[in-house]
Amino acid sequence: MENELLIQGCIRNDAASQRELYNRYSPVLLSICYRYGNTRADAEDMLQESFVKIFTHLHTFKHEGNFEGWLKRITIFTCINFLKKHKRFAEVGDLEMANEVAAKESNIPLLMQAKQVVESIKLLPVGFRTILNLYAIEGYSHREIAEMLDIEESTSRSQYSRAKTYLENILIKRRIIEPNSSTVVPKWTAIVKPTN
Repeated sequence: MENELLIQGCIRNDAASQRELYNRYSPVLLSICYRYGNTRADAEDMLQESFVKIFTHLHTFKHEGNFEGWLKRITIFTCINFLKKHKRFAEVGDLEMANEVAAKESNIPLLMQAKQVVESIKLLPVGFRTILNLYAIEGYSHREIAEMLDIEESTSRSQYSRAKTYLENILIKRRIIEPNSSTVVPKWTAIVKPTN
């Protein structure tokens, strides 16, 4: 009920309601933006664009699902659009790059601290990082990712596989995991998905 009153206040352009909504949800949404942005400035721009879209489309929320989930979805799509608009995929981490990275199926140890993994994910090329975030953390299917990024589904799958290998190599170089670690992680989300 509290969210409904807040939403109605925002729809009426009540500044106090808008400030409250921003203060309540900006930390969670900013953490999403940080996962996609190359820099702090990019993440803050993504957050600002997300809130513009949220306030513009708030009247379309039908109160039939989780409000925070609705906000996160808008933020994720805003981040993807920001990367496309600013041609971030054409930078070092082009989606088609790194064919030399051989895909392996060894995974990260289950007890890995989330902070170390998230810091290491930030070191991935933007294309790898984006697909890893969308698939492993946000839970989108490869088909959905392909539609979002205007790529083939097979490209999403191969880039995800390469991203895992690339990340594993970063973790080994940073001495966070040992080479040829045999510990298997059932779900990446258990390691890196933020808890609410």
